[in-house]
Amino acid sequence: MEEKVRKVELAISMVLRVGVVVSVLVVGAGLALMFAHHQAYVPITGHFSYRALTSSSTRFPHSFAALWRSIGRGDGRGIVVLGVLILILTPVLRVAVGVLSFIYEKDPPMTIVTLYVLAVLIGSFFLAGA
Repeated sequence: MEEKVRKVELAISMVLRVGVVVSVLVVGAGLALMFAHHQAYVPITGHFSYRALTSSSTRFPHSFAALWRSIGRGDGRGIVVLGVLILILTPVLRVAVGVLSFIYEKDPPMTIVTLYVLAVLIGSFFLAGA
């Protein structure tokens, strides 16, 4: 039993580590591209402010369709958004691994509870966009 728990802990920690590292690498690559193509973002001071960069009128993709088009063009802003999306989805993947781990440990009550948590997390993404 102790061996199963150890394997599950290692799997969960690996999912979290890989998710964060991949997210940081993708955001870093996106920032490098963004700053290379948009020199106005580089200076810390000046007429270009954080508020302007993060407003809804900024050309960052605000939908999945726009995100995929942006990534397809190699646009740094789309790649940054993809990195943030990966970071947001990492804990959701952790819960999915939790479901598999409870199935592996043969613990039906916790499998059901974790499946419910996963359903709520996935549902919240769709409700947030409505």
